[in-house]
Amino acid sequence: MKAIKLHIPQMDCPGEENLIRLKLQNEISIKNLNFDLQERKLLVYFDSDKESVLNSLKKIPFSFTVESESEINDAEIIINQNNKKALITVLSINFFFFLVEISAGLISSSMGLIADSLDNLADAFVYGLSLYAVYSIASMQKNIAKFSGYIQLALALIGGFETVRRFLGFSHIPEFSSMIIFSFITMLGNIASLYILTKNKSSEVHMKASKIFTANDILINLGVIIAGILVYFTSSKYPDLIIGTIIFIIVFSGSRKILSLAK
Repeated sequence: MKAIKLHIPQMDCPGEENLIRLKLQNEISIKNLNFDLQERKLLVYFDSDKESVLNSLKKIPFSFTVESESEINDAEIIINQNNKKALITVLSINFFFFLVEISAGLISSSMGLIADSLDNLADAFVYGLSLYAVYSIASMQKNIAKFSGYIQLALALIGGFETVRRFLGFSHIPEFSSMIIFSFITMLGNIASLYILTKNKSSEVHMKASKIFTANDILINLGVIIAGILVYFTSSKYPDLIIGTIIFIIVFSGSRKILSLAK
């Protein structure tokens, strides 16, 4: 397999990366894309003739220059394999803790736990989408991105409606012990995920984004733990509802970003 390195001066954020991926998703001559946003470089992997690849690259909505050509080496293949294993692992962790927290949240009547569980589910979708960026650009990526965005949007709206309902008085004080214990357990899972992603040492943007999502999840877990402590000291449901509202806003914001990139 061969690779062409491009320099794209206008490419410096994940939004532009996703736009390029979506524009090239149906080009069968291109097998993989490797982005370096900091240096504004793009490696295009292919196993066909160079001219057909260059014709495909004309769909990129930014000006670019070809810097070099090379053969893909075994080390790069191993990196992609490691990326895939890491993403599958953290996806599994997030989906498992989604099931744990949604169950605990419903039993303990905690919107913080329910919201955190839905955030884990949203992250599992993000990791699933990242898997499509490891080996190929996948012709279904755009539709999957839209599906993920709509699912997250629906979760945020349903959760937001339920939070408003509970603010109006239709709820009980949640079990603070469940909030603290299950958020702490989930935080350990997120710390493990962050360790796996950090140990992977990938410089690809979708892997870096996954690290950011996971680090944010740890902060959210801490927020739910603090809310549980406040519920204990105040004997009030409002700390739980406030942290739940914050998390649903985060999920809603993430869904809007995914849908805008999938247009």
